[in-house]
Amino acid sequence: MAKHKLANPTDDGNGNGKPKTAPTTTGSGEIVVKGPIAEFPERLRFLFQPARYKVAYGGRGGTKSWGFARALLIMAAERPLRILCARETMQSIADSVHTLLTDQIAQLHLDGYYTIQKSAILGRNGSQFAFCGLRHNVSHIKSYESFDVAWVEEAQSVSKASWEVLIPTIRTEGSEIWVSFNPELDTDDTYRRFVINPPPGAVVQRMTWRDNPWLTDVLRAEMEHLRETDEAAYNHVWEGMCVSIVEGAIYAAELAAADREQRITRVPYDQGRPVHTFWDLGIGDSTAIWCVQAFPFEFRLIDYLEGSSRSLKTYVKQLQERPYVYGTHYLPHDARARELGSGRSIEEQLRGMGFTVQVVPRLSVVDGINAARTIFPQCWFDAEKCADGLQGLRHYRWGPEGVLGQQRREPLHDFASHPADAFRYFAVGIRVPRRPKPKVDQPKPVITAWS
Repeated sequence: MAKHKLANPTDDGNGNGKPKTAPTTTGSGEIVVKGPIAEFPERLRFLFQPARYKVAYGGRGGTKSWGFARALLIMAAERPLRILCARETMQSIADSVHTLLTDQIAQLHLDGYYTIQKSAILGRNGSQFAFCGLRHNVSHIKSYESFDVAWVEEAQSVSKASWEVLIPTIRTEGSEIWVSFNPELDTDDTYRRFVINPPPGAVVQRMTWRDNPWLTDVLRAEMEHLRETDEAAYNHVWEGMCVSIVEGAIYAAELAAADREQRITRVPYDQGRPVHTFWDLGIGDSTAIWCVQAFPFEFRLIDYLEGSSRSLKTYVKQLQERPYVYGTHYLPHDARARELGSGRSIEEQLRGMGFTVQVVPRLSVVDGINAARTIFPQCWFDAEKCADGLQGLRHYRWGPEGVLGQQRREPLHDFASHPADAFRYFAVGIRVPRRPKPKVDQPKPVITAWS
């Protein structure tokens, strides 16, 4: 166990709650001023050493989040730091690490040093903790370019597009990106980016319950029970091992076949064929678009884009910036609903821009999933351009079991729903080419005396 001495900056000996002195660290990461002891698992000592990327991943009970929060609070007490606390999606401040940081402030006796606001935490020395969701907040994320640290919590679901916005944004001299997560699939972008192929300057540490000197009896009992009853689940939950498929994955078999048959690869754009697009529209939610080229007996999914809270013109501009010649834009049935502002539907607006538009027939979700399963064997995916769409398809899963243990026949609505819904509309809307029936040679008539 690593121990760091921390001053209590809330007391200067005069009872006025002002910091006596800021905590300071040595080159080895030791907090050396007088005060209470701040303890860390030994494997988290690297958090106090300079590094561009600091990554901790593993299973439940490994104290990753707890240690990250405590270390950042200590460092921000030592010197003014601007710290962005991010997640892939954040509907409200309740989805962030705000509560975790607040609890650690109390445990470290820093109550008088930090001012806890509803959507921010401020230090007396000018330090700042801000909170933000990454997905679809491109312009907002870019406003944090002067921040010193970005901590991405629950990073297993962070998309390729989100990383490609965040990483170049946090770019001041000496800036750092901290990443903590419990792995799910070894195909997820975060796992591939930081564990399989870690970038230069990355310190990557795997942590499990064994690294937690404060593991409670309750957690230990839960762990032992799972180890005895479901070894595969135990390895994933407590040892932090990846799973081959997420529980309840809807397209598990279809994607396994695509991987096995190497249909997820580099798929070039053929200039001689039109590109059709298939949309899932989000009003207060995400919009997802697959770009597909149809060939005899196969479909090539060459591109994918997604966004949230953007105008129709923004998506049209993104499509027009690509070097494609478009065919038909396929829309879901809700594209016929008229918008309050313009009084025109999405379908009408796209037609007014000169696009060829077709509304996909309305089918139940289950029927649409069956259509998608039917068409999957004919699909080739561009691994790079469709990475976020594929991540969504891999995580698309059925909802939790009902009260009596029956499986719900509705998919879970989360980040994976949007690419999966757009893919479902593709399966329902596209005209599947059929192989011509083989010709059967008819016997020539035989002319006889009886003819």
